[in-house]
Amino acid sequence: MSPAKVNELFDILRAACARQFGFNPRRITAGMHYVGTEGHGKDLVHVFRDTATHSQMVLKNTFVSLRETQGDKPHWSETEKARYRNTDAEIDAEIKARQAELDFIRNCPLYQDHRQHLLSHYKDWPGYQAGGPNPREAARILLAALADAGDSRLAAFAQHVHSTDPEHLAHLLLSPCHLELEASKLAASLNSR
Repeated sequence: MSPAKVNELFDILRAACARQFGFNPRRITAGMHYVGTEGHGKDLVHVFRDTATHSQMVLKNTFVSLRETQGDKPHWSETEKARYRNTDAEIDAEIKARQAELDFIRNCPLYQDHRQHLLSHYKDWPGYQAGGPNPREAARILLAALADAGDSRLAAFAQHVHSTDPEHLAHLLLSPCHLELEASKLAASLNSR
């Protein structure tokens, strides 16, 4: 489907979601992506999915329905619906808080001391080390070793982010890596010109 047609569908989706559910159009733009069509003829619908939760919306003409369940898994909790109703000010505050957290992680001793090791598990990184675990698993292994050693940098990091969950800590510790990978790709593409 052409980008112009997808943009047109997003315009209809934003208007319908605002009208039907009170969702902030800005959240629709940032949080949803177009999946494709389902059905045929007059039963044809356009499917959109949230990039983080994978909750789906179905657009038929100018009417939107939320897929409350997918298989056995429930979707569109009241919390998720409330998040889509956030005001622009609440969205801005959320973005600012996320940026502050990312800045903290990027500059904290835990990330700085293990940055090269974490990045070496990404295939797109110039210093990639083949044959090792994937980045998520490498972060889990690193965090487990640091926890067993009673590492003070890990303790300070966990206290700052208010979490001791290894999965959450691994996710947070890898978040600056994605930005560094994007910057590395951009620099490589600029240098190849």
